[in-house]
Amino acid sequence: MANQTTRMTEGSVIRHLFRFALPLFWGNLFQQLYNVVDSLVVGNTLGSDALAAVSSSSSIIFLVVGFFTGTFMGSSMVIARYFGEQNEEKLHASVHTSVAFGLFCGVVVSFFGVWFTPHLLRWMDTPASVMPNSVLYFRVYFSGVIFSVMYNVAAGIFQAMGDSRHPLVYLVISSITNVVLDLLFISGFGMGVDGAALATVISQALSCVLAYSRLSRSRDLCRVEWKKVRINWPILGQLLALGVPSGLQYCINSIGNIVAQSSINLFGAAAMAGSGTYWKVEGFAFLSINSCTTAASTFVGQNLGAKEYGRAKKGAWIGILGCMLLAQITGVLFAVFAPQIISLFGGGPEVTAFGARHARLVCWFYFLIAMSNCAGGVLRGAGMSVIPMFIITGSWCVLRVLYLIFIARPSGVLDLVLWGYPITWLITFVLFLIVFARVDWLHYLDRKAAKAA
Repeated sequence: MANQTTRMTEGSVIRHLFRFALPLFWGNLFQQLYNVVDSLVVGNTLGSDALAAVSSSSSIIFLVVGFFTGTFMGSSMVIARYFGEQNEEKLHASVHTSVAFGLFCGVVVSFFGVWFTPHLLRWMDTPASVMPNSVLYFRVYFSGVIFSVMYNVAAGIFQAMGDSRHPLVYLVISSITNVVLDLLFISGFGMGVDGAALATVISQALSCVLAYSRLSRSRDLCRVEWKKVRINWPILGQLLALGVPSGLQYCINSIGNIVAQSSINLFGAAAMAGSGTYWKVEGFAFLSINSCTTAASTFVGQNLGAKEYGRAKKGAWIGILGCMLLAQITGVLFAVFAPQIISLFGGGPEVTAFGARHARLVCWFYFLIAMSNCAGGVLRGAGMSVIPMFIITGSWCVLRVLYLIFIARPSGVLDLVLWGYPITWLITFVLFLIVFARVDWLHYLDRKAAKAA
């Protein structure tokens, strides 16, 4: 892996961002196939109730897994900073602490998911016809969620070192495996939604094994030596200081999405399946956002570690503007072809109509959420994770929930429920513009180090 790591502290800014983001894009694309293939096979084989159970899984899975995924962003930023500084001792400690903490978190997420999701489904007003399949799908999925958690840890290590190619290879292999197993379990063996969940778990386990096999054999600085996997408490403190605000942001935002999902559930199984299918497709629309955000965050982290402030600032703005442009191009295409795309998932004309309605209302505003996500990633790369947490959770959770409870749900109008998304995206957009205009994020880590000394 030595020839795959990339120092972004010298050379063309645009070239580094593009070469790092492109494999991330393709990797995110194949990762998104996990859930979409499940929905395609289930919707066209098992019917609309089973489709509703699988397609509406995103908000709950993101609630439970999102906290830990966000937290591990902190570990990635710490590793990127020490890689930029070329501090081998702390880099090794960061890698092994991340792996140890990931193992602990994977067990916790698995237990929590298996035990708690039935309660969440009831709180979401899940229709009775959908409940048995939803519970079954979640329990199988969360039984093996440790593989997803540990893969995210490994991917964060690769990406912090400037290597976005190996995660791409592993995701391609596991995604192909997922497609084959979905068809085998559901169409071949006649299994239900449990077959879709099992296919996902096995595929995630494969990507996890491949990633750690590579990290264990590496001769580079990020090598994982299992006998050294343990918690370094000062390093863990740094990981948590950066990661917990991001994790809370993901987790709390999922609460807002769950409230929105429960509001949509009130319109029946067709609306639930249609909007759930839209969210599956939305994951593809957000590929450019996620890729640009990770690239900008890693670039900023490495360059600030190397004291290259001008490069960090230039990379941040190129990442943000590029992210907005790509996201909006995707949104326009999605708006034009929404009915054709949603209909691929089956479920009937009513489900397609609900999904296309959802898409055509919100996708014109993707540039807003693109700017907010990428700006938040830049600030996390600069060591400032609390500010984006407050901005995003305050808007996407608190304000959105208040809007849904006091305005949208009492109206009984589906479009008012859906408008909660672009309205709150606009608020975060404005707030991040204010932060970038008034806050000296480039020198935050220097001020913090000076204060500690």
